[in-house]
Amino acid sequence: MPQPLPIPFPGVSESPLITELVFPDAAVTVRGEFTLNEFATLTPDNLDFLRLYIKVRGNLKEVERILGLSYPTVRARFDALLRSIGYEPEVADPRDETLRLLERGEITPEEATRRLKSR
Repeated sequence: MPQPLPIPFPGVSESPLITELVFPDAAVTVRGEFTLNEFATLTPDNLDFLRLYIKVRGNLKEVERILGLSYPTVRARFDALLRSIGYEPEVADPRDETLRLLERGEITPEEATRRLKSR
């Protein structure tokens, strides 16, 4: 029975070079040098996170709810996923945290206004 790719491979930072593809039912073997795309080399944790992110249609708040993690933790995992596929995450808008606190009722509208004006 086929096993998942052993990625990342311990002690190796480079991406693997694939030299053979086998299609057993068609009895076809293709030899050459093939590279894997950025998604094929994701760690199991990042792949699971990506699957969940896709399942909830990109809603990080829903990911937060399902995983039982704080929004900053979920956002950090999302940023790590972006970096692992070669993208730099967007710089967080400092106003976002104030708006999240306001949304959760942890600060008053007046406090939110004061914080937003001071930035």
